[in-house]
Amino acid sequence: MARVLFPAFLDLVGRRVLVVGGGAVAATKIPRLLEAGAHVVVVSPTVVPAIEQEAVEINLREYEARDLDDAWYVVSAAPPGVNARVAQDAATRGVFVNAVDDPSHATAFAGSSFKRGPVTVSLSTGGEAPALARVLREALEQLIGRDVEDWTSLARRLRDDWRRDGVPMADRRDALLSALATLHEEAVDSTRRENVRVERNGQRRPLRPGVAKGFVSLVGAGPGDPELLTRRAARRLAEADLVLYDALVSSVTLSLAKHAQRIFVGRRHGSETMGQDAIVRTLIRAARRGRRVVRLKGGDPFVFGRGGEEALALRAANVPFEVVPGVSSAFAAPAAASIPVTHRGVSAAVVVATGHDIERFSTVVGSIAPGAATLVVLMGTERRSEIAEALTLAGWRTSTPAAIVRDASLPEQTVWKGSLASLATAPASQSPGTIVIGDVVALSTRLSGEAQPAVMEACHG
Repeated sequence: MARVLFPAFLDLVGRRVLVVGGGAVAATKIPRLLEAGAHVVVVSPTVVPAIEQEAVEINLREYEARDLDDAWYVVSAAPPGVNARVAQDAATRGVFVNAVDDPSHATAFAGSSFKRGPVTVSLSTGGEAPALARVLREALEQLIGRDVEDWTSLARRLRDDWRRDGVPMADRRDALLSALATLHEEAVDSTRRENVRVERNGQRRPLRPGVAKGFVSLVGAGPGDPELLTRRAARRLAEADLVLYDALVSSVTLSLAKHAQRIFVGRRHGSETMGQDAIVRTLIRAARRGRRVVRLKGGDPFVFGRGGEEALALRAANVPFEVVPGVSSAFAAPAAASIPVTHRGVSAAVVVATGHDIERFSTVVGSIAPGAATLVVLMGTERRSEIAEALTLAGWRTSTPAAIVRDASLPEQTVWKGSLASLATAPASQSPGTIVIGDVVALSTRLSGEAQPAVMEACHG
């Protein structure tokens, strides 16, 4: 009689996972554990080269019961006798064991799975027919297309709306099915219009010329304050049918799109809600249905905003688009903090870099003389220690004035001021920030009318 199993997915990020066995079978299980963020510990007298190349802790010895201490999950890919010992020891500790190809000694079964964006599909036969699970998984992989990423984004947005509006749980299923049906019809209609063409005068033309194409506006939302939007940006939001917006866009700015469907596609806590490919597909599909689409980005769409990538994709798809420039936080944030990025006799140039990739950042700062320009760093507050180290190694004075402007142009704006030496220990915050480094930072005290003691307190606060 088949076992009755409870399906579940495990959060293994940072958790200790024990792998017993060092052969080829064990080697195939480790990559998925590492992808899940687990801290993998391998115990075996010998290990194959594939395991030696992985970022795992290896103990070259026989398995011992103490290896289960602090383990959250165990993969046992050893001979049946060892698997039996592991299963017995794990049972006394309440730890689940996936005994590979040895169901009699297993209390957990890894399904045959695949991912579509944030969606994971997994099948299990309880260890009785793993080959069948793989066949079924391959069939489902063909059936479930990449558009499931779009479905997930829509479902997430609707869930937020339902929670805010207090929609009863009983009503949500039908509403979701209706929204997904509309999304599917858009995809089918878009594909049909793309594929059904006729040749006329050597040009490819739609078979139904009466169907108007839509339009995409790549719009910069500025640093945050909606009053810093351009007039065209505000007009495009008011006219929009669909808005895809990023995390740094304020709710007040978004409210200007009164008649539009709004989909959040930014990052939260380092995770994308919708992948870049899915964003581009959504832009193209909606425009081909005749919708007026706004891709709304914080700052300027062509300053570290991937606007160029989206513009190239729209051009390749023959979708008409425009770029509506925005006030970049690279210049708005320092200005809002009374820091002129250039000033006669102090700085005649400004360099804008991203702190997301320290290796590339080091290359950029290494190409300019230390202190020869004001340095503005976007997306770098979480790596401010590495940024300070890279600049110091490049020859910048540790006494060089530095500042971090958070929530620039908004009522909750804060400014930290200090030196390159103290940048690493500047207070942490979840708010977005812009780093400014250079002698121009010292001018902000005179421009803003701050008293020197207050500035010094901020430097050491």
